Amino acid sequence: MSRLGIIDWGIGGVSIYKLVKMRMPGVAVTYFSDTGVTPYGKMGRRDLATRLDTVIEFLKGRGVTHIVIGCNAASTVIHDLRDHGVPILGMIEPAIRMTSKIRSRRLGLIGGRRTVVSGVHRRAFADRGIAVRQRIAQPLSALIESGDVSSDQLRSEVRRILEPLRNCSHILLACTHYPAVLPVLQAAVPNIRFLDPAEEVVNALGRQNIERDGGADEFLTTGDPRAMKKAASNAFGVKIVSAVKVAL
Repeated sequence: MSRLGIIDWGIGGVSIYKLVKMRMPGVAVTYFSDTGVTPYGKMGRRDLATRLDTVIEFLKGRGVTHIVIGCNAASTVIHDLRDHGVPILGMIEPAIRMTSKIRSRRLGLIGGRRTVVSGVHRRAFADRGIAVRQRIAQPLSALIESGDVSSDQLRSEVRRILEPLRNCSHILLACTHYPAVLPVLQAAVPNIRFLDPAEEVVNALGRQNIERDGGADEFLTTGDPRAMKKAASNAFGVKIVSAVKVAL
């Protein structure tokens, strides 16, 4: 039977989980949050790929048959992973595919430091003749991870980050945390359209013929289960009944 695994360092990938449950009811999901280790955006490339290889094998041992890496920072090393014999989908290629269809002449992007500095989006867009202005959006993901989606500090950071992008027509959200604060982003620059690649990711999953057998979802973390439940509820309105701490 099929089981979808969603991997993220924290709860950003819950935005993917939420859409999967809306668009693909019945798909059994194992969500894996890796907050017990160094944040993925701060790991070296080789260490990050090795960690993801370990997590994927662990999830396969729990019956996972399809993987989404619901983290842009982790998705920057997807081509460095071993062949695990299961479909693995990252965030970047669906985002490029979705955004390229729009052909925006004034495209912006906000993301974490690793995602932006890696240049993966810039190079992919350049290959398609699309220029992009990028902004490192630290510390938005950390604030959202803490459960903050509306504080004065968050709103101030959003204004600072978006100010240089005010002339853009579209801004790509290159972090799965950011949809949690979409109203704040839209209020700061109301004339700009924000692009969330989550729907394109779920569309791609729909083409993988994942069985919908109604199996139970499970939430696993290497960090604090209570913090995970609180953050998922505050950021995305997802009520996690039970989260289990695991060790790899």
